[in-house]
Amino acid sequence: IRSGLIFLQEAKVLPEKDLTESYVNQMKYEVRFLIAYYYSLMIELYGAIPFTPGVLVSVDAPESEMMTSQRPYAEVVDWIDKELLEVSEHLPAVYPNNTDWGRATSIMALAIRAKTLLFAASPLFNGNKDYANYVDKDGEHLFNSTEDPTKWDAAIAACEAAIEASQDPELGLELYSYKSNLILSDETKCQLSIRNSVTEKWNTELIWGLSSRSDAHLQSLCMTRVGAYPNNMWGGQEMLNPTMEATNLYYTKNGVPMDEDKTWNYADRFKVKMHTNEQPYELASYYETIQMNFDREPRFYANIGFDGCTWYQYNCPSDSEKDIWTAKNRAGQAQGKLGTNSYTTTGYWTKKLVSATYEVTQSSYTTERFPWPEMRLTDLYLLYAEALNEKDDANNRELAISYLDQIRARAGLKGIKESWDTYSKYPNRYKTQEGLREIIQRERAIELMFEGSRFWDLRRWKTANKVLNEKIHGWNFEGETPAEYYSQRTLYTLKFIAPRDYFWPIHQNDLVVNPKLVQNPGW
Repeated sequence: IRSGLIFLQEAKVLPEKDLTESYVNQMKYEVRFLIAYYYSLMIELYGAIPFTPGVLVSVDAPESEMMTSQRPYAEVVDWIDKELLEVSEHLPAVYPNNTDWGRATSIMALAIRAKTLLFAASPLFNGNKDYANYVDKDGEHLFNSTEDPTKWDAAIAACEAAIEASQDPELGLELYSYKSNLILSDETKCQLSIRNSVTEKWNTELIWGLSSRSDAHLQSLCMTRVGAYPNNMWGGQEMLNPTMEATNLYYTKNGVPMDEDKTWNYADRFKVKMHTNEQPYELASYYETIQMNFDREPRFYANIGFDGCTWYQYNCPSDSEKDIWTAKNRAGQAQGKLGTNSYTTTGYWTKKLVSATYEVTQSSYTTERFPWPEMRLTDLYLLYAEALNEKDDANNRELAISYLDQIRARAGLKGIKESWDTYSKYPNRYKTQEGLREIIQRERAIELMFEGSRFWDLRRWKTANKVLNEKIHGWNFEGETPAEYYSQRTLYTLKFIAPRDYFWPIHQNDLVVNPKLVQNPGW
């Protein structure tokens, strides 16, 4: 933020360097966008923060000017709201030169504004009684502990403004759909529509991609080894592993939770079953795997690698001509434990973050880097659906469901109503605000899994103290037989202390240096 303020103060027009007045002004609006974005991250972390927008304190300033107290959370949100709305009117809609992609645009500003206002309307920040006595050194309250329903109105309006802007044909924004002349099954095309919405470089769904976080090494940490080169540890290091609890969130093929699907055998989910034919194609033929891997939704197969799964890559060595290979990771098998660190401790791989271009060689790998998806169109749709549902109205729920259904359709699922009416033990769930809230939160967890949203969502919903105080589990990677391998292990017991852990602590040294600061509650 300080670097940005220095830029705003010092940037000059230099015609001889092609720094025209219009270009310098554009860069200043980009910097203002970034400053507002960084403030939005700070309040997610800390809640109330020291806040003197636009003030560049001199390094020679007296101590009294440098030491500032925290300002109320709502004051910072209000400033971010107005700032992002203003800069959105001056930033370009798109950049014609792809070397500029990732720089601030008007839709990025509107989307981050919508997200900030929705966070401000959420239970952690809106009417949270836990912070009723949280005041600064002068006794000013840093949070409003009385719920304000109009905050949801502001979030709805901000989401609508961002969605309307996203429909500008010049942007070319739409939910990604895989299109290719390759002869592939419908199932594979559906999986690639799901995977490539994250990993295809600058795809049609990307509102904001962080080009500076384009890291091929991340993909190798999520990738398992390929059977043709079982000793190539660089081909797949298997270090970022989904937990069993994460995989349990995915629906059945009928688009409802496993324990809610009246046609799915939930009681026998931990039993081993032989897959004896070529269908469904998502499972290795004539291989024993757990029943929990059968008849799941396309996002499960697109995003999760597991023992007995099939894996599609454009150029991967395989036993077939379709670049589809199978993963078998019990002890002694091709994807089983190799050495001290090349294995999956949970039994699962994060297939979602591996580009379909990932190609393994004898001793290395190559892949296309992709910008990290800081904001996708699906994220914006989910935010809008959530905000609509919080204004308890039947018409709002209908509109919310319509946006959820667009995401589900791309994921190869039927709509909310059809799925719950036909398959759920609780067919009326989507008809109430509370029930639809549960569905929206689960859709968000599934659709954005591994993209960095889950922890922040659990906090703002004030459900972290429940979800993050549970045990996490995985399979026994030392097991050689199916019975040994499919022995559920407790890997770790999470600990989340409420209300303390809902906000980051302020470092003790900062409290000593600046006596105007107050520690966040519970620390």
